[in-house]
Amino acid sequence: MIKYNIAFIRRNDQILLLNREKPSWMGAWNGVGGKLEEGESARDSMIREIQEETGIESAALRVKFKGLVTWQVDADYFGGMYLYTAEVDSDFPLATPVKTAEGILDWKDMAWIMHPDNVGVATHLPKYMPLMLEQQACYNHYCIFKDGVLASVTSYPIPEAIEWDRQLLLEELEPFQLGGKVQR
Repeated sequence: MIKYNIAFIRRNDQILLLNREKPSWMGAWNGVGGKLEEGESARDSMIREIQEETGIESAALRVKFKGLVTWQVDADYFGGMYLYTAEVDSDFPLATPVKTAEGILDWKDMAWIMHPDNVGVATHLPKYMPLMLEQQACYNHYCIFKDGVLASVTSYPIPEAIEWDRQLLLEELEPFQLGGKVQR
């Protein structure tokens, strides 16, 4: 079952990213997020993580479920996370860069995030971010890593109800879990 989440907070044409101090993606810019707590819904967990990592209160956020990011590592480990976007008002007052317990938060322009020479972001992020931001539908962004390197990302539509419907989620994940150890 999926036990992680990630959000990309948008203010105009900028995304609030975190340069992580801890694995995974230590030293790389990525969204904010974390681990679901026992009995917590994916959405409630995401809102809690945003508040803990950024200080942004839920009233300032327009949170939208955007699907899943799943990954297979060397054909023997499968993992995944719920994917969200969150919009704040164009004049939302969060001055950055700011050092937090998780790393450094900073607003980054989309052009910087997507630049082909940018090696500072999580390697799979530029592969799924445009679809995540531009499309209304939810997608599973399935990433394959081989020997620590991103080999491919395949994105395809999934039902929005996967956010809260456990049976739909299990059906979506079942084919991936057959080939390797499932993240527990």
